[in-house]
Amino acid sequence: MTSAKPIHRVPAHFQLARPGTSGQNPASAMTVLELNHVAIHVTDVQRSGEFYRLALRLDPIPRPAFTFPGAWFRLGTHQELHLIGQHGEPFSPTNRNNHFALRVDDLDAWERHLKSVGAGFAPKKQRPDGAWQVYVTDPDGHTIELFTPAS
Repeated sequence: MTSAKPIHRVPAHFQLARPGTSGQNPASAMTVLELNHVAIHVTDVQRSGEFYRLALRLDPIPRPAFTFPGAWFRLGTHQELHLIGQHGEPFSPTNRNNHFALRVDDLDAWERHLKSVGAGFAPKKQRPDGAWQVYVTDPDGHTIELFTPAS
């Protein structure tokens, strides 16, 4: 088993500067504008692409000509889902508790649809804040939450 590439980590002695203190970061005016995309590694781009297109009804969008397999899909208005096929190190799931959530219009209709296409999902349940959610599993075991906000 090969080790994962190192990730740049913030040193343990690093302290976040609080606004108004002498240690304030000069880059504090920088702002994150939006989430652009979610990227997940998959073992079979065609199989996973079919799942996201048919089960989650995501629209495929053009993808640059990378040197590795993949597929891109529209998530809502401005966000994207990037499927990344195997290249280099083998795909290895790390934490099945990770997920991303998609706000949907009618959770009951989504449950019927998921059942009709044979997608794996957990029955609808209500969160403590009143929102309803369904967890769907893709062909590689990635979890996607479909939810409707509290009314």
